[in-house]
Amino acid sequence: MNVISRPETTSDLAAALGARIGRYRDKTFDMDAFPSNRGYAELERGQMRFVGAGGSPKVGDSETFAPGSFTVSLIHQEPGRFAAGHMHEIEESFLVFDGVLTVGWEQHGDAVEVRLGPKDLIMNAKNIAHGFRNDDVRPILMSVMVGVGKPLPPVYTAHPKDTPLDRALKFGATRTLRLEQATDHPIARVMAPQVVRYNDLPVLRDAGGFNRRVYVGPGAVASEQNRLELVTLAPGEGVQAYTRPVEDAFFVMEGTLTVAWEKDGTAAARRIGPRDLLLTPAGQPHWFRNDSASAVEFMMVIGTPEPDGFTHLPA
Repeated sequence: MNVISRPETTSDLAAALGARIGRYRDKTFDMDAFPSNRGYAELERGQMRFVGAGGSPKVGDSETFAPGSFTVSLIHQEPGRFAAGHMHEIEESFLVFDGVLTVGWEQHGDAVEVRLGPKDLIMNAKNIAHGFRNDDVRPILMSVMVGVGKPLPPVYTAHPKDTPLDRALKFGATRTLRLEQATDHPIARVMAPQVVRYNDLPVLRDAGGFNRRVYVGPGAVASEQNRLELVTLAPGEGVQAYTRPVEDAFFVMEGTLTVAWEKDGTAAARRIGPRDLLLTPAGQPHWFRNDSASAVEFMMVIGTPEPDGFTHLPA
């Protein structure tokens, strides 16, 4: 491992770094993020926006970072609630933080459903109707990432306003199948490769000296827009400063992560904790390190689907 240390930097760089950190403690869940749900208690869910607005029309939120090549938000959903069947023109991924999430894809009256636990992911394909539901006794917390900065509004296919509730709960389907029991069904054949189980992911040892699991990217779930990895750092692990030709985001799931930006031989560092996010623009030298006594896990979202040619700076 080669973690570099720079002299203390100017207040301007420190302020710029701080301005790109979204703190969970400073945000609230917007329970009216999706106006089409108004008047339907069973559709209630909250959105906490970090990068862009995702599928919400609230694109002018001054406390949300302007999107580039992706959006990142958290969704909170109580037991018994569901998201109506809808489609996007782009990919949309769900990564579960807490709870058990039921996701369904629907076509031609059939729905295939899969249940996802903590750190499991599904990449919802574009132009296929999908929805999700909380069948558990605990609330769900998950991250939602959309593969463009400003997606079009969703197209609803099974909203309670025009679909009987019993069918809307099943995302508009007249027949519902479980993914594990419907492996030969046309929907299941498309869906299965888009589901990632945390416990099944290989742990890769990065050349930088840390462990990572690849959810979305080469060798994993294919994407037309971005990559997504889960990085795990033991105490004392980290990387030397590097730059990317695209933006990236660190979203902490567990532990406390030290992050830093560099400029002109100096560095500004901050610590971010669970549910905090750092968004670093393309070309900005930055690094990360675990200065705590326990392991850190964080999502890394990278603004390209291909290897991007990141460059380590001299130590």
